[in-house]
Amino acid sequence: MNGPDSLPPLREVIAAHDLSARKSLGQNFLLDLNLTGKIARQAGDLTGCDVLEIGPGPGGLTRGLLENGARRVLAIEKDARCLPALAEIAVAYPGRLNVIEGDALDINPLQHLSAPIRIAANLPYNVGTELLVRWLTPPDWPPFWQSLTLMFQREVAERIVATPGSKAYGRLALLAQWRCDARIAMHLPPGAFTPPPKVSSAVVHLTALPEPKFPANPKVLERTVARAFNQRRKMLRAALKGVAPDIEDRLIAAGIKPTDRAETVGLEQFCALARLLES
Repeated sequence: MNGPDSLPPLREVIAAHDLSARKSLGQNFLLDLNLTGKIARQAGDLTGCDVLEIGPGPGGLTRGLLENGARRVLAIEKDARCLPALAEIAVAYPGRLNVIEGDALDINPLQHLSAPIRIAANLPYNVGTELLVRWLTPPDWPPFWQSLTLMFQREVAERIVATPGSKAYGRLALLAQWRCDARIAMHLPPGAFTPPPKVSSAVVHLTALPEPKFPANPKVLERTVARAFNQRRKMLRAALKGVAPDIEDRLIAAGIKPTDRAETVGLEQFCALARLLES
């Protein structure tokens, strides 16, 4: 019998294909299909959507996405050992799962996807942040994706949704919140994974906005924010020294005290400063 009901439990899949998680690939597998289904539902109504998944492993979340109505799932997997397990899922869902072996950092998924597109993934820890920054900083906005539903270490998730004045607030929060609505959708303890990581995890859901919350040149904003937070303990008049000869005047014009530190400055003020620096 083919079809979803023919698929075995994930523990049996891992045993059958000898899929021990590899630290070198940032792998921690979720084996509870109720949990992977819950994560898939955080991505919203997937009916009529193509979904990009990075690092599907043995396919727990892949199953959840397909069961949740995804039109098609494009799964990019670097670990060749996982391909036979994913092939079994493709048989159970004819024509709805396309698996590409390779590194997600090197593959252009748009050749294999049709709009509308959402991204959902239990991201490998070693490439998660880099992929997120790429998705948040495309040449043009709106991006090719409608939403991102991504698993991160809890510390990274908190950095994405952080507010000014908190220790977690920094470049990642500003990049995410400038063009997206971002929230933590759910938390997961280490024991939910095999093997259990040393840290807790969280699922973050980001919805792309039609346009940024405040006008600013993306490159100027990214450069300014990066410089400000590279020396986050310094006052901004020192951290941004050399950006402009009259940096203190521009900070004041943007509503920022020259003695403020980056972690106390909000998104709207950083955007105002970026506009002043561009002019």
